Amino acid sequence: MKIAFYAPLKPPGHPVPSGDRLMARQIIAALEMAGHRVEVASELRSFTPTPEAAPRAEIARQAESEMVRLLGRWQREPAPDLWFTYHPYYKTPDLLGPPIARRIGIPYVTAEASYSRRHDANGWDENQRLIADAVRLAAVNLCFTERDRIGLLDAIPDGRYERFLPFIDTTPFTRSASDPRRLIAVAMLRKGDKFDSYTMLASALDLIRDQDWTLTIIGDGPMRAEVRSLFSAFGESRIIWRGERSTSEIAAELAAAGLYVWPGCNEAYGLAYLEAQAAGLPIVAQATAGVPEVVMAGRTGLLTPEGDIQAYADAVGELLNDRNRRQAIADAAYDFAHQERSLTAASKRLETILRKYLGDTYYER
Repeated sequence: MKIAFYAPLKPPGHPVPSGDRLMARQIIAALEMAGHRVEVASELRSFTPTPEAAPRAEIARQAESEMVRLLGRWQREPAPDLWFTYHPYYKTPDLLGPPIARRIGIPYVTAEASYSRRHDANGWDENQRLIADAVRLAAVNLCFTERDRIGLLDAIPDGRYERFLPFIDTTPFTRSASDPRRLIAVAMLRKGDKFDSYTMLASALDLIRDQDWTLTIIGDGPMRAEVRSLFSAFGESRIIWRGERSTSEIAAELAAAGLYVWPGCNEAYGLAYLEAQAAGLPIVAQATAGVPEVVMAGRTGLLTPEGDIQAYADAVGELLNDRNRRQAIADAAYDFAHQERSLTAASKRLETILRKYLGDTYYER
């Protein structure tokens, strides 16, 4: 099929690295691996940080102009067979896909759509209505987490939903001679949930500062000074700051480490966890939000109760000091990422879902 792909939060070619940008790129790769031709339909961003009417009206105006452009183009050349939208939620509704899909009569699909009723009374009710409209229209909505599926099913029971688990391209990640005492974390240095995770990590490591470990931090961002301050008491020899790194550089750093430590405060799921497991690293994280979707508790990592700093510190210490358990989890993590959450596995699963909801007849027309 010729597929029009759209990510209203951030286009796949956006210059700022992030998990959502990576996921968008990987979905495109999974579709292309299945033999489809994928084109990014638009780079229009529908994001507004607050629900004020004026910014939303301006984006709606831009969307109308973009829709006219796309429809005019597809009158001159073959239209897509499918519209695929990644990650519509209350701050970034899809203003293009539903009206275009209806106008030219093609199926519409979403991935990682979400809906939470608590936003209905906070000024986002119009955007929430747009999300609900898109979800109802979709031939299928791909749910990356059970939390998202339950939220959608509760608010929009007449939608069609399938679980489609987070995945990565495991090709760059291999195992090498790792240092079991070397801890590593990969995350942007920004406010909010990321800063909360850094705060918890620093507090937990302070509880085991008498043990033999170093921590490598990969990432950069506007909270650089504040995050560095959290770890300042450990000294320069224990905390190694790598800044922003390319995928190949991150893969090399992971291969040299022994344990991936990231609490994951309110983490949607966290592709970095899958990258670490693809490099054969055990994970220590919290059993919170979407983390259990990408880290198998007790199998590929240890998940501690949310907000329990002592439990988190104890889990890190346990894997530092129990070589046999650390190795068993490392082996399971590597197998899990490469066998169950690889690009190849995801492409096959995605193709199975699309054929289920679109039908072989549609493929062969």
